Amino acid sequence: MASVAAAMKEKGFHVTGSDTNVYPPMSTFLADRKIEVMAAFGEQNLAHKPDLVVIGNAMSRGNPEVEAVLEHKLRYCSLPELLKEFFIRGKRCLVVAGTHGKTTTTSLLAWVFEHNGLKPSFLIGGIPANLGEGARFTDSEWFIIEGDEYDTAFFDKRSKFVHYHPEVAILNNLEFDHADIFDDLEAIKKAFRFFIRLVPRNGLVLGNGDDLNLAPLLDVTFCPVKRFGLGDGNAVQAMNVKLAPTASEFEIPSFKFRTGLVGELNVRNALAVVAAAKHCGLSNKQIQSAFDTFKGIKRRLEVRGIAGGITVIDDFGHHPTAIRETLRALRIKYPSQKIWAVFEPRTNTTRRNVFQKELAESFADADAVVVSQVARLELLKPEERLNPEQLMRDIQGGGKPTAYLPDVDAIVSHLRKHACGGDVVCVFSNGGFGGIHEKLLVTLGR
Repeated sequence: MASVAAAMKEKGFHVTGSDTNVYPPMSTFLADRKIEVMAAFGEQNLAHKPDLVVIGNAMSRGNPEVEAVLEHKLRYCSLPELLKEFFIRGKRCLVVAGTHGKTTTTSLLAWVFEHNGLKPSFLIGGIPANLGEGARFTDSEWFIIEGDEYDTAFFDKRSKFVHYHPEVAILNNLEFDHADIFDDLEAIKKAFRFFIRLVPRNGLVLGNGDDLNLAPLLDVTFCPVKRFGLGDGNAVQAMNVKLAPTASEFEIPSFKFRTGLVGELNVRNALAVVAAAKHCGLSNKQIQSAFDTFKGIKRRLEVRGIAGGITVIDDFGHHPTAIRETLRALRIKYPSQKIWAVFEPRTNTTRRNVFQKELAESFADADAVVVSQVARLELLKPEERLNPEQLMRDIQGGGKPTAYLPDVDAIVSHLRKHACGGDVVCVFSNGGFGGIHEKLLVTLGR
């Protein structure tokens, strides 16, 4: 929202905004661009009768500004709608969708285009180290965007990605997630079907041909479809895959690719980028040159520091599959070191019991597991809640040391007592987790 606000100001609009708990880096980002932010919601913030109010998807009925917009019949829209009309329409838009790997794939694809002088616009749910920001809007014909299946706004319950005019749609995978807005896997498949229907006849759907949940969605005739993956039968197939501690290699006919991303999931992410970039006219050598210089993404297997000989890693993983694949990659990267998994069950899905069994199984490649107290359990019906005690029993059944601790300070104290030099601590959370990374580095370094 902040990046788009800045881009709208660059287009010549006067922009103001409202939010609660505004803090750096976004507060300074907006202040540097002289965009006024009211640090609380109130009807008075709309007294100047703006021409358009952009309502974020965290807003709901009862918010005083939402109520004022409706009462005074002000023109309003969602952020995805604004993107569509002011930034995407008329561009060649590449949309990366799927349950896992969206941010990594979008970041790598944007860097391939940027590295080769195409200067794309992009909007990414993370910060690629090479690009230094998660959003940029240029005059290029290319727009590369992470396509989220989460809903658009309180007044538009369709997935965000239906607004993005996809010319190329990359579908990395499909699993059940977002239990707060989707009833089951079939509901998510329906959302993805709507998305695929938007690809024009001169566009392309690139689907993971190894994913069984995606398979029935790819059987369409109104636009071209290509399948990518590691298995036989894919039009774009990764062959002779080699996974190493600092890199991954794979081949397609007549060319071998090497990427600094680790793990099988990242091989598929890179393969999707290869397929999309080649479709858009880039050569194998151009793609590999970008791979050689890609520096990764914040909060995706990001090493935050080493203290007392203990490596502290930050990862955004919060779905069982993402946790499992990240730990598999860490096992490749640190084959002989003890790996701690520290998990915050924070999302609306992991606070529920929809993945009770799968969550325990996702820690298979960890040597020890620490889980923080599940937040706001009392807000869920008892029959919907994740059962932390059962989760601990299931993990312990695999012979792993486990701990269920009430807060960040207790977790830091536990790790100070039990972690040793040479260990790796990977923190899984899609939030700030109480500043746990810095607290660990300070405490473990004493």
